[in-house]
Parts: sequence; structure tokens; C-alpha cells
Amino acid sequence: MGNIRTRALEEFATHKTQRFYEENRPVSEYFGTNVFDMPKMQRYLSPEAYNAIVLAINEGVKIERGIADQIAQGMKNWAVKMGATHYTHWFHPLTDATAEKHESFADPMAGGGMFENFKGSTLIQQEPDASSFPNGGLRNTFEARGYTAWDPSSPAFIIDQTLCIPTVFVSYTGESLDLKTPHLKSIAALDKAAQGICKMFDKNVTKVNVMLGIEQEYFIVDEAFYRARPDLMICNRTLIGHTAAKDQQLEDHYFGAIPSRVMAFMKDFETEAYKLGVQLKTRHNEVAPNQFEFAPVYGEANISSDQNLMMMIIMKKVAKKHKLKVIFHEKPFYGVNGSGKHCNWSMVTNTGVNLLSPGKTPRTNLQFLSFFSVVMKAVYEHHYLLMSSVASLNNMYRLGGHEAPPAVMSIFIGETLTRLVESIESLTDRNLTSSAEKEVKVRSKMHIVNQIPEIFADNTDRNRTSPFAFTGNRFEYRAVGSSCNVAQSMFLLNTIVADQLVKFKEEVDANMQKGLAQDKAMMKVIRQYLADSKAIRFEGNGYSEEWHKEAERRGLKGIKNAPDAFKEYITPKTLELFENVGVMSAREAQARYEVLNETFVKKLQIEARVLGDMITNHVIPTAFSFQNTLINNVKGIKDLFPDEYETMCTTQLSLIHKISGYVNSLHKMVGEMIDARKVANKIADEPAKAEAYNNTVLPYMEKIRAIADKLEMYIDDELWPLPKYRELMFFR
Repeated sequence: MGNIRTRALEEFATHKTQRFYEENRPVSEYFGTNVFDMPKMQRYLSPEAYNAIVLAINEGVKIERGIADQIAQGMKNWAVKMGATHYTHWFHPLTDATAEKHESFADPMAGGGMFENFKGSTLIQQEPDASSFPNGGLRNTFEARGYTAWDPSSPAFIIDQTLCIPTVFVSYTGESLDLKTPHLKSIAALDKAAQGICKMFDKNVTKVNVMLGIEQEYFIVDEAFYRARPDLMICNRTLIGHTAAKDQQLEDHYFGAIPSRVMAFMKDFETEAYKLGVQLKTRHNEVAPNQFEFAPVYGEANISSDQNLMMMIIMKKVAKKHKLKVIFHEKPFYGVNGSGKHCNWSMVTNTGVNLLSPGKTPRTNLQFLSFFSVVMKAVYEHHYLLMSSVASLNNMYRLGGHEAPPAVMSIFIGETLTRLVESIESLTDRNLTSSAEKEVKVRSKMHIVNQIPEIFADNTDRNRTSPFAFTGNRFEYRAVGSSCNVAQSMFLLNTIVADQLVKFKEEVDANMQKGLAQDKAMMKVIRQYLADSKAIRFEGNGYSEEWHKEAERRGLKGIKNAPDAFKEYITPKTLELFENVGVMSAREAQARYEVLNETFVKKLQIEARVLGDMITNHVIPTAFSFQNTLINNVKGIKDLFPDEYETMCTTQLSLIHKISGYVNSLHKMVGEMIDARKVANKIADEPAKAEAYNNTVLPYMEKIRAIADKLEMYIDDELWPLPKYRELMFFR
């Protein structure tokens, strides 16, 4: 019958390239068919109901009960026409996934039969079990009540005949139990703070939208190999496995032809994405074999984050049809590139101005420099908090190498902006009150203050080692992990920028009260912010040891481990920030801190248990089998050549000895790891338990892996029970 690896290889051979969701018509004809977007709202709602939604989205006006009933009726009519039988409030609890509880539209009629029913009260609010999700102590297990509340700014959509209604998730007392709530609050805070600056340039600005473009990286493996690996099935990463002779060294696959079976999956996934109104723009191979990326068009931040989670669901659904598994884990394979979720972030006014885009006029560029310097200052002041937002067990395996950003924050701005910034920094107060010129060796003279000219797009190479890089009209935050909800990081970025924008406006106003003209008052603050944040700017190799030493000298704190990074959420500085901006209470921040530690412990517990089982049930028995083969070989040669067998069996005897040593070491270390886990499990305090797991259990896992990977290279390939890296990464 063979081992599980052999059976997986046999099953793989039967998997064919085919399409399941093909649409033989232009994308424009079916784009958005499964989303209740604004055009459909206009069609299915009364003018009164439609206008109420517009006001709710643009101005945050509360929707009245009577209007909610109208909206619910229209939404239900559309959904039923599209084949939907159920609805769910779709929310983002403090986990790695979304959550949903499906309810049928069908209600019984008094005289028998059924009818489709959906009320405004149901649309606006539902009551799921709040105690069933991580809550950090906000809810006791016997206190089940919690509420999901409709987020009208993110349109409803249909997946698998279910109307999904994007919602927030809060406790009975109104505390947030999700990632969407603080994200929405941070977007609103940034909008308000940014308007204060924008109106100094254009009175017509009434809204500033946070924009977000998400580049999603992921791996694909054949379903048969996935099922044959207990670690992939349960942990979504390989806990053991020797690297293949060839992986990403030659980079011949990067941007190369996409394998036909994967291409069929991509086309089907894209078809379903288009139906959900997601404008996918890019698909390509990534750096590692069997690693890929898709990127949609830039969009409003709340909708973009919701759509990213939608796409992760759709990808898994479509991949199953193709006998494939999509892996979003940040580091599923040791020794090759991990997967990130690059977040391209900017701010755009209702008048169509990208606030991070340099322009051709002095006024435009003064506005650009205002927002640019604020972001620089904000990231510098809260660099460790921003990096802590990406800290997790999964992402810690990724950060710091193999194409991933370093675990210490820095900002790359390119040669052109660096020279401009240095010119502004060198100005004196006297210069600021004159129309002085400063020669900058780029493509033109830069006239500082009220004569700032066009700022040319940077023509230098993009720095892939920078966690936070300026890319022409936006910042790209590259450290976000591929499996996470981006709201976790984006709400913090929005929050620190909103806070700094308020301070910028206060400082500019103070300068104007002292008699400075507006432009010069702004330039004075811009100059100060650029000087203050100088330490965060770095144009070199972020992977180098020299940079890490330099970063420490500059006072930049890097992430050493996830439990230590989590502590930044509850420092007095962070709690004051959250309170000032109004995104989170101290109790909510403490709850998230507890949840982060709890999640870290649970994931590491699972990984340690799976690793112990794999070593005990797969690796060691296979080592014994191969060892017995060697022993029988030696016995046979001894029978034939009793005087020469020792010389003839030098290799076999050496291998028998090595295997015994490796097996003994594995057995000993697995036992010690279990003991370390038992000691850690007795710790009641969750943060202390997380530290114990990080400091005592994780090191054993790394040592066990190293030995198991050596054994893999000695044991007969036909005996090894688990699909190898060459199969996982090159069989498609």
C-alpha cells in the first residue's frame, strides 16, 4: 500500500487542469453582480432610503428605524432574486478569521407555507454569542450577549447563496470585540484631523478618505500533499523538512510563466472576485516556488480590508475545486521567502487630491510636505507600536530575512526626497522669512518656502528591505503578515497620523499667532518634524548587521519576540494616544493585549504538540525501519564475508551509529519540550505564559527540527513518510 507520501504522489498524478467558474463574456458584463453596491441600492431602494445610506456613509448620520425597514426590504429582494436563501452578519472577531452565523430568510405563514422576511431591526443589529470569541476578559463565559451592528460604508455581498452583511462586533456594554470597530474610528479620526489642514489650502475639502491597496502573497500546494503533512493541515506551516536542492536561488520562476493548473485556479478566483466587485489588477509568481501574489486596485481603506478578507475566503473555496490548498501562513516553508501583505496607504480628498502626491505648484507641494512630514514624525514617535502591530507567532518566523522586512522600523524615501528634506532641515529661521534658494543636485533648483517648485518623482530604485517605504504617492507598509487582518495595523497607522495631524495644526496656528504668514508658519513646523524624525530615515540595506547596530544607536527599538512587542499596546504612551484620538479605551487595549498573548500561546501549544507527534509517530519509526534495513545488510555481508565485513560495511555502520544518536537526541528533546510545556501551562497569567512558551518551548522546537531535517537526508527516500520540499514546492 505504501506510506502516506507514496499515496499522496499517486493521488497527485490524477489531478488535472480544468475550469469551474468560467464566464464567456466580458468582465464588464458581470462585474459586481454579487455585491449590493450603490447602483443596485438606487434600483432597489426608495430615494429616501438611498439618500439615508449616502448620508450615513459620508457624514455618519444615523439611519432611522423606518428607513432601516425599507433598506432591509430592498436588500432582501435583491438577495433573493440572486438566489440567496440565508443572511449573516459578517464580522471580524479578535482571531485570524472572519465569523458568521447564518439565518434563513424563510419564515412560516399563519395558514401554512413560507415567505421571505427580513426586518430593519435584524439588518441593523444581531445578537451572537460574544463569549465564544477571544475577548481578553471583556466578557465572562456565562455572559453570552454581544451585538453585531451593520456597517453601511461596506456593501453587503453574496457568497454561497448567503447575504453577508459587514458589521462591527461589540459587547453588551459597547466595548469593541473586533478589529473593524477601531479601524472605523481611526478612519473617522484621520478624516477629521486631515480636513483641518486641507481647509488651509482648499475650503472645498469636506472629506479625506484613507486609501489602501493590498498586495496579497500566498503559497499553493497540491491538496494530496497538504493532507499528507500533519503540520500543514493543523498549523499551516511545515514544522520539519529539509530544504530542496533548488528553491529560489536562480529566481527563474519569478515573473515567469504561471503553471497551467495554478493559472486555471487564478482565472476562476478572479471570476468570482469580479462578481464581488473586487477590481483585481495584478497576478504573478513570487520569489519562492509555488508562491504567488494578487493585487487589487487601490480603494477606500475599510472596503479594501473587507474585500481582502472576502478574497481569502473565495480563494480557499475555489482552490478546493482544483484539488489545491492556499496557504496564507507567513512562513510555511523554512529557508525560503515568506509571505506578506503589503499595504499601500495614502489619503485622498473629496476633491480628488492625493495628499501624499507631489505636485507642480508651490501650494500643492507645501500641502504635500505638510502631510509627508506628519507621517514621518508620527512613524518615528510610534515606530515600535507600529512594528508591534505586525507581531505574531506566524510573522516572527518571517521578519528579518529571505526578502521580508527587518524587525526594526525605518522609512525609505529615495534620493530626490532625501536631498529636498536635507535642504529644508538646513534652513534657519532667517531663511524661513525670506525667499532664499538652495541648490539641490537633482533635476532642478528647489526654491524653499513660498517658492517650492515641482517635486519630481524619484528615479532611484525601491528599497525592498524597508518596512515602510515611500513609493511616489503613498507609503508601502511591507511588514504586515499575509494571514492577518490588515485592520490590526492600519488602525494604528491611521491613529498615530491623526494624532500628529492635530498637533501639526496646533503648532502652525501657534506660529501664525506669533505673526508668521501661513506658508512660513507651516514650513517652520515641517522643518522641525523632518529634523525630529531624521533617525527613522534609512536608505541602505535593512538586512545588514551594521544597520541593526546603527538603529540601536539611533534609539530605534526592534522586535525581538512577539510577547515583548505586545507590551507596547498597554504602555502609558500608547494608552494616552488611544484616548486622545478616541479609538480605544484603556480596558479595550488591555483586552487586546491579553488576546494577543492568549493566541500566541495557543498556536505555539498546537505546534509543539504536532511536532512531538510527528517525531514520535513518523520520524523515529521511519528511522528505525531504515536502521533495521542497514543492520540486516550488515548481517548479510558478515555471513558472506566474515573476515572483511567491517571494512566493507564502514558506511552502513557509521549510518547506524548516526541514526541512533539522532533518534536518542530527538527522543530526549521531545520529552524535555513536553516538560517545558507542562511547566508553562501551569502559569495563570497569560502574558507570563506567552513569555515562558517563547523562552523555553520554542527553542526546543528549533533544535528538534534541525535534527529531524538531518535524518531526512540520511534515510532512504522511498521510506520517508512525509511529502518533501521538492514535492510541496515544485509539483503543481
